[in-house]
Amino acid sequence: MVVSFTRASMLELDSRSEPFGSRACGRWTGQHQRSVAILLYLSRKYKAPDHWYPQDLQARARVDEYLAWQHTTLRNSCSRAMWQKMMFPVFLCEPVPPETLAATLAELDRCLQLLEDKFLRDQAFLTGSHISLADLVAISELMHPVGAGCRVFESRPKLAAWRQRVEAAVGKDLFQEANADILKLKDLPPADPITKEKLRPSVQDLLQ
Repeated sequence: MVVSFTRASMLELDSRSEPFGSRACGRWTGQHQRSVAILLYLSRKYKAPDHWYPQDLQARARVDEYLAWQHTTLRNSCSRAMWQKMMFPVFLCEPVPPETLAATLAELDRCLQLLEDKFLRDQAFLTGSHISLADLVAISELMHPVGAGCRVFESRPKLAAWRQRVEAAVGKDLFQEANADILKLKDLPPADPITKEKLRPSVQDLLQ
């Protein structure tokens, strides 16, 4: 399978032309509902190896179960943690009430516990002994709060070991390349006034 990559800056909000403008804004506000559908489409179109989205119905059901669960739980918590801990105070220069951040981090911790207890359990990967789209989606979400300085894996050895297995399965170089931008969040300079005005309406709900 041959894949070509196109990099799009998530912060280039002055251009809303397709295909990247609205998707970029959506990605940063955590409203990227289409991402799972796109992954499923690509796995079918390019006949990806079976472990990503198995043909076996029971194995596929486990992947589907995770993808359905994460949309309003882990994904939501990770996006809020990233914005409240880093993007609002550092990039937009807007203070976040300590009690709001504390509640968000508590919810993130609850979701991480569910991720371990209900999906990872004592398996190598979230749905069994082989990596799947569930692992790919999960790690991409978890790297958002990591980029904001949250120590997601520090007190969770089981989850930390899972991350290492995912990184090894994907390939260390590709993993680092895919997460390079998100891991540089701390280096972002404050947004200019125009960017702030464009972003503010889209992200205010992440403060709630």
